[in-house]
Amino acid sequence: MPLVKTLIVLACCIAAIPTRSEAPPTPQGPTTADYLSASMAAKRLCSALYVSGRDFEEAIEWSATAWLLPTAMQAYRTGRLKFAADSTGVSASWRDRTLRAEHAGDQGCVILPEGATGVMFNPIEVKSTLPAPDQTEWPMGDLNANASATMLHAQGISRAALEQAVDQAFTEPEDGTAAFLVIHKGKIVAERYAAGAHQGMQLESWSMGKSLTSALVGVLIQQGHLDLDDKLAVPDWHIRANDPRAKITLRHALNMSSGLQITHPADQDLSSSFIPGWADHSIPYGTAVHSFDFCASRPLEFPVGTSGRYRNCDPLLAGAMVKQTLIELGEDYLSWPQKALFDRIGVRQQTLETDVYGNFILTGFDYGTARNWGRLGLLFLNKGNWLGEQIIPEDFVEFVSTAAPAWEDERYGGLFWRKHPSTPPDSYHMNGGGGQQVVIIPSKALVIVRLGHARGFPLFDNREPSARRNKAMRDVIAVIGAS
Repeated sequence: MPLVKTLIVLACCIAAIPTRSEAPPTPQGPTTADYLSASMAAKRLCSALYVSGRDFEEAIEWSATAWLLPTAMQAYRTGRLKFAADSTGVSASWRDRTLRAEHAGDQGCVILPEGATGVMFNPIEVKSTLPAPDQTEWPMGDLNANASATMLHAQGISRAALEQAVDQAFTEPEDGTAAFLVIHKGKIVAERYAAGAHQGMQLESWSMGKSLTSALVGVLIQQGHLDLDDKLAVPDWHIRANDPRAKITLRHALNMSSGLQITHPADQDLSSSFIPGWADHSIPYGTAVHSFDFCASRPLEFPVGTSGRYRNCDPLLAGAMVKQTLIELGEDYLSWPQKALFDRIGVRQQTLETDVYGNFILTGFDYGTARNWGRLGLLFLNKGNWLGEQIIPEDFVEFVSTAAPAWEDERYGGLFWRKHPSTPPDSYHMNGGGGQQVVIIPSKALVIVRLGHARGFPLFDNREPSARRNKAMRDVIAVIGAS
């Protein structure tokens, strides 16, 4: 980015982001781990009800309480922690405190500061300009989305064998699969939903939102507004002399190699966390905090670009760069993704939730249908080209699918994962907690989407029923490969 433009961006950022890098913003919601887990559960339940339209009891069991810490779970089971839904959101009551998540329309559900009556930004309606999907050909709509029997026969694909492969994802109810979608050579060849889910349901997608952040960065790069080697425009880092964080670039953030000090839920010791017992990685998920400010406040733990680690602050700071760029351009931040990306690839509604200050939390608070995620997978499968229009640069697609230099095991790219255990070597994928996946396999012209729920804490251990999901992936690929 030219120096003049950088200065403009920095000036814009100073107005947009308070300079708090040495003093982390104080959460205005829960500040103990147990209460954070209860607050997060209220938020998850609110989203399940108001964004996905799911049943209260089903959502409690399969989404909300999956994240409760043991003490909070015990309080829930004994009736001391109670959840209640009303016309505008969900409350969690425990001891003498009430934690609240409010439905903010097209910005989904938002954790409120305790005692607050609303969010600290102006929610807006996000409108698609696309015609009805049942009046528009796939992939811009849903007409003729499915491969015909003639097409399958011509490709040598057995529908019966494909359906049997997909069965693996739904055989055990404990797996929590809600949706499974297979797109081959641009057409849907298999699609199934569990009881209670349906084609139009926006489902929890978790960290697949990180890959969506990458896509938004790619759009701005294609438009000439960003470059991978732009420095992250956090004012404090550049104003202070010799601040080593000033070296962090957009490339580092997308590669998860900023080196910022952030604890993770999988860490053995969380006593050094900003809130002891609750990972820094999950701060935006459980309390009312300015997510971008919090991440900008973290000191360095490793030299920039030397250590690849999966930490939420890197993609959040990449998202802050997107917001700052849009402010500079005079764009409306909350509606820009719909205009600049979703409407261009046939996605009519994708709920991107925010913190209480209106910053997208695209590290986990994002909701879309299986077909929406399938379209995003197709965009990357087609190297950023959509029906002849280059929406994301081809070399950016290569970047996100290439091993990040600081990761020793080469498992990570640019907010996309690599080396899926059940797919060919050229595959790369979006990944989210509870087994959310969009697997992109260029050599097979194949996109596979799996969405679902999970229950039980912690979500990061070996109890996830991944073996059957992986078998479903392998069987689908085998059927397609046999063609």
